[in-house]
Order: sequence, then structure tokens, then C-alpha cells
Amino acid sequence: MSAVRLTVLGDALLDRDVEGEVRRLAPDAPVPIVDHDRTTVRPGGAGLAAALAAGGGHEVRLVTALAPDAAGRELARALRDRGVEVVDVGLDGHTPEKIRVRSQGRALLRVDRGSQPGSVGRATAAARAAIGWADAVLVSDYGRGVAAEDGLRDALSRASARDVPVVWDPHPRGPRPVGGALLATPNDVEARGFAADVAGEGPHGAIARGEALRERWDARWVCITRGAEGAVAVGASGPPLAVPADAVPVGDPCGAGDRFASRAAEVLAAGGDVPHAVRGAVAAASAFVAAGGASGVAGAAPPATPSRASGAAEVIARVRAQGGTVVATGGCFDLLHPGHVNTLQAARALGDCLVVCLNSDASVRRLKGPRRPLVGEADRAAVLAALACVDAVEIFGEDTPVEVLRRLRPDLWVKGGDYSARDLPEAQVLASWGGRALVLPFLEGRSTSRLIQEAALHAV
Repeated sequence: MSAVRLTVLGDALLDRDVEGEVRRLAPDAPVPIVDHDRTTVRPGGAGLAAALAAGGGHEVRLVTALAPDAAGRELARALRDRGVEVVDVGLDGHTPEKIRVRSQGRALLRVDRGSQPGSVGRATAAARAAIGWADAVLVSDYGRGVAAEDGLRDALSRASARDVPVVWDPHPRGPRPVGGALLATPNDVEARGFAADVAGEGPHGAIARGEALRERWDARWVCITRGAEGAVAVGASGPPLAVPADAVPVGDPCGAGDRFASRAAEVLAAGGDVPHAVRGAVAAASAFVAAGGASGVAGAAPPATPSRASGAAEVIARVRAQGGTVVATGGCFDLLHPGHVNTLQAARALGDCLVVCLNSDASVRRLKGPRRPLVGEADRAAVLAALACVDAVEIFGEDTPVEVLRRLRPDLWVKGGDYSARDLPEAQVLASWGGRALVLPFLEGRSTSRLIQEAALHAV
């Protein structure tokens, strides 16, 4: 996914994670004593959604309301450190803080400060300009007033009328989405509250509530996220879309909704349609939860050289956190055939995840000629991602995968063919961080060129 311009609008919070070990109970009460180890400060609420998008290499502006207090200054600094440009309309009150006391990856206690919403300032010229500048706008509403400000809502309505994708992640205490929003993303509990008059359980009930909310909100699509059950989405025409989630044995769901909404907005900003956005968002949210949620992924600043698509980075982070082996392979994969599938399955068996580095359309044309690829990069990536043996797909635009390998740093680089590992130009770069290049045998008689030749003969 190429870099896009994304504006996030909503209520930002300051999250603090107080981490330590519990070895004993207090002598005066049956409560655990936490031996403090470290405190991590990170953006929360709309700030988390903005930080996640910036971590994927996108230009991100956050329209929010911060109070002129210590927490507001600390939050603004944390956002800037993560590559987010802050557009502050001002808050008459206290910047909200959520303090979580944690041990061994589990929350023991949460303390909230600034719980009472303050008075949000009026829309500024800079805030309106940020909405007009964006390829897509994500409204991350936490019910504290930013999404309800009249001037900002007017700017959002005008952006929607110009066909700028507006993604609205609603809150039970917040306003309804502006009319014409491309995608609204309530979770299942929220949807039940918004459409309390619509009965039904399971996916059928979720679909019915999605259809009702789409009409009431005048949204083009409504997607209801259902946690481990994935998501269902309904549009103005065509059948509903159901997207299952990958199984996550252990994980922290805190922030999963922000990851879902931000990834959907990224895909739409890049020109993708809603079904592709929903599929990508479900995959991103699952990987986010498996990697430890907001505490595991958003606690650090983004890398200096961001990935073209953060899905691969999230998969790799999850596997590395569990001490697993990261395997990567690459190629054009134009007209996927049994030889490709055999190699991909064998590569996946060598480790704990498989990332496919996929040549972009432009690089395929340089390598194969002006008539290739026969299948565009988005469709090639979608077909690869649908294979059970593929955990993530990373599109790169260079003629060789050397740069994308430097970004991802896999443990193993696997290619199918009849050459030796020493002949692989990637072998030297893998060796620089202790990785290894391997060659797997290719199925005889299976190649894209042969498929094209045979198709041409049959067409005569």
C-alpha cells in the first residue's frame, strides 16, 4: 500500500501503562503489591488510531481537543514523536488520562483522570484545512465532543459530498455520523444499542442491525465488528459481506477497534473499495490483538523506514514476540499455479509465519516486459493472502527485494528454482543480520510463461 494522506478527527486520550511484577499480597488487605518496573506513555482514543496509521508510513493529521495542562502537553509530544501532526482546537477542561496497572501482560486496575468531558473549542481554519487536505478522513469518536462540533461536522459533510471517503467509528454518547459517510464501523455491542429495536442473534442479527443503521444514518456502508467472529458489512446494493477473523489464541483486544477503523481508512484512502477495506481491517485487527494490543504495538515510535503495508510488520512482531521463525519469499506470482502453491506451502513449513514479498505492477513490467503482469498487484495480493499458508503480503516497487528484506529482516528467505542459494542476490543481505537464503525445488513444467503460451495456442 503506497503512502496516503489521512486525517483522523476525534477525542484523544493519554494512556499510561504502569508495569511491574506481583510476588505477594499486601499485609493489610488481600490485594496484590506491584513492584514498579516501568511506565509507558502512549496516545489513546483517536490518538491511537492516528499513531497506528502513521506507523504504517502514512501522512497523518489529527484534529482533536487538548487542554493546556501537563497531560495535554505530554500527549501532544507523544503524538509528534510518532509522526502525527496535531491540529488542536482547544479544550476547556482536563485532558483525559487512563492509567492501567499491569503485571505479566494483564491489567490489574484502571484509574481514570479527567473523566468529565470539557468544552471543545470551535473549528479553526487549520482544522477545516486538515479535512480538505486528506485522501480520507477517519472520525474516531469517544463521546467527548470533537465529533459533535458544528463547524467540523459541516467540513466533514462537504468532504463526503466531494466523494472523500469518510469512515466513522461511532460512540454511544456521540452524535450520529454525517450523512453520506462511506463507512460506519460500530462494534456489536454498540450496534445493539444504536438499533435496540432490531432483534436477532449471530451474523443474521448483526446484518439486520447493519441494514437498519445504514438507512438511519444515511451511510453508504455499515460494518459491524464482532471481535473473534470477524465482521459483517452491508451496503446499498448487493449481498452482505461476512469476513471471518483469524484465530488468536492469546491477545489483548484493547485498541482493536482503532486498528480496524484506521486500516479501513488507509485502504479507502489508497483507492480500495469497501469490501477490500473490511477484509484488510479484520486481518489487521487480528494481528494487532495477537501482538499484544495497544500495549504491545503502540508503545514505541514508528521505525525510521516504514513498511509499505504494516500488516506484514504486525505479523512479524507477533511471531518474534513468541520466539518464532519468520520466513519470507518473493516473486511476481502472475497467474498463480501449482508450482507457486507447492513452493509457498513448503516455505511456510520452515517457520512460524510466511510473508510474501510481491513485485508491484511497475516492477513486473520492467522485469517481464510491457505486456505483463496479466493480473494487477491488488488482485495478485488478494489471491496470495487467501492461501492458508500465507500470513502476509508485502508489495514492493524495486526491481529486487533487497530493500523490502532490509525493512522486514526475515530469518529465512526462500526461493523456488533450479539455482543454488549462493547464486541468490539476496543471500548477502540476509547474512548481514544472521538470516539465511534457501532454495526449494520447483515443480517441473509449471510456469506462468508456459501457461501463457498454452492459452495463446488454445485461442488460435
